[in-house]
Amino acid sequence: MAGTDEDAVAAADEALYVLTAVLLTPAKFPSVLGDDYPEACAALGLAPLADGYGLVLGQDGDGARWTVVVDDVSLVAVAIASWDCGMEYDLSPDERSVVAALPGWPLAVAVAAPNVPAPHDPGPEAAEGPPLTPPDTSTWGPAQRRLGADEIALQWAVWREQISDSDFSVPDGADTSGSAEPAPGSAEDAEEAVAVAVMDERADQDEQAGGSKGHGGVRRVLAEVRAYVESPPPLGRVRSSFAPGDARTLRADGPGWSLVARTDDIAFVLLDAEPGEVLPVGRGPELPGLLDALEKMAVRPI
Repeated sequence: MAGTDEDAVAAADEALYVLTAVLLTPAKFPSVLGDDYPEACAALGLAPLADGYGLVLGQDGDGARWTVVVDDVSLVAVAIASWDCGMEYDLSPDERSVVAALPGWPLAVAVAAPNVPAPHDPGPEAAEGPPLTPPDTSTWGPAQRRLGADEIALQWAVWREQISDSDFSVPDGADTSGSAEPAPGSAEDAEEAVAVAVMDERADQDEQAGGSKGHGGVRRVLAEVRAYVESPPPLGRVRSSFAPGDARTLRADGPGWSLVARTDDIAFVLLDAEPGEVLPVGRGPELPGLLDALEKMAVRPI
């Protein structure tokens, strides 16, 4: 495992000024690092342990950036919750909980420790391997797409109020009794059958109203999401978190796409192939059942 060299651990542990911390667990991980939990772990050279990790980002006495990985997830979770509430919390992981000390930071940190040199990567003599660096989010791509989905989940009401329910009304005479169950045959045939059932039922009306269900990229996303229900994807590809009332916020990611939805409402899709675009998907007859199925299989924070 990268970064477990004893000298590196000792260098980072000595007078580490903690700046921030994040969780790296199946249900909650920095999505900028990957579409799922194993991918996020791989970005740091870590094995995807079932219980996850806590990532402590700080500087040593020389100002060098270090990411200390600990297996005491509860300790880091308490610290984050305290800071979110405006309370002070001295996050000092026991050295026995330290799994690795990795040079650099995998995420952008806007603050710095006082009275030490400006943040910089440690020299090669202090750590093995290249330092971690945040993913490039200066141009549209997977990292920025996932950050965009994070923002929609965080600011759901702001995005939702831009979409009128009338945009997704079922037109007169539309047949809403069709089933989206996969047709028998190959996996490709099943996905195509699902896509057609989900999309074509109201494609004409949605295109006229400015909706996105007639969008070819959204068709593919909904087919792949349905495939997740039939064959579970890597851990963390589908996650469930708190939402007001009895609803849940669902997040699903896949190759080139992210989906954010509320179990009692609509969904939004972001695509690598559509820079900066947020594509709404109305509930209609199909989406509620799909979201319920996703909720049943999603990973939840403990």
